[in-house]
Amino acid sequence: MPYYQVWEEFARAAEKLYLTEPMKVRVVLKYRHCDGNLCIKVTDDSVCLQYKTDQAQDVKKIEKLHGKLMRLMVSKESHSGAMETD
Repeated sequence: MPYYQVWEEFARAAEKLYLTEPMKVRVVLKYRHCDGNLCIKVTDDSVCLQYKTDQAQDVKKIEKLHGKLMRLMVSKESHSGAMETD
């Protein structure tokens, strides 16, 4: 799967993927110091979404999305509509 070029498209697709099948989705963060690249991958084994950046301002965006997905994963309430409120 190629990398997404636009952050907003990736974030929207990652949220949608999680909400469709929350028990199968995994989130992986990988940092390569030699390249200075941070990569986030969201997958459910049939769909793989990836975003790569070397920009410092994108780190906060990735951190915010990662935190949002982690809060959804540990919440006990229904997942429908939870992403729209944030």
